[in-house]
Amino acid sequence: MPNLSTILKGEITRLARKEIKAAVDPVRKANAGQRKEIAELKRQMAALQRDLKASLKPSKVVKQEGEAPAGTRFSAKGLKSLRAKLGLSAGEFGLLVGASGQSIYKWETGKGVPRASQLPALASVRGIGKREAAKRLASMQ
Repeated sequence: MPNLSTILKGEITRLARKEIKAAVDPVRKANAGQRKEIAELKRQMAALQRDLKASLKPSKVVKQEGEAPAGTRFSAKGLKSLRAKLGLSAGEFGLLVGASGQSIYKWETGKGVPRASQLPALASVRGIGKREAAKRLASMQ
């Protein structure tokens, strides 16, 4: 037969665990809710920081006629692919941007770079297609 003290000790332990669980469960649930809220606030803060960073970047709007957009970059590989896309020779492309065919060739091979004054003309040619390029060439010749 089990000892009375062992049974009593086991019953006290069981009741103590039950009481502790009843007291800790609301705290545990509140903790989980607060963690979810903190995670959501962190996501909102990251989104706001991204928006702020994007708004502080210089805009790429043309400020004056003939002026290069802020942040205009030049890439020899990009120039070569643009000329190929338009299906133009280096000389024809040079007519469009106001440079010689030799200059276009040097820019494409990386042996030279366009002057800052030539960047607006290059930027204006970026968005056109074959038909528009042909029209512009026809009007220039």
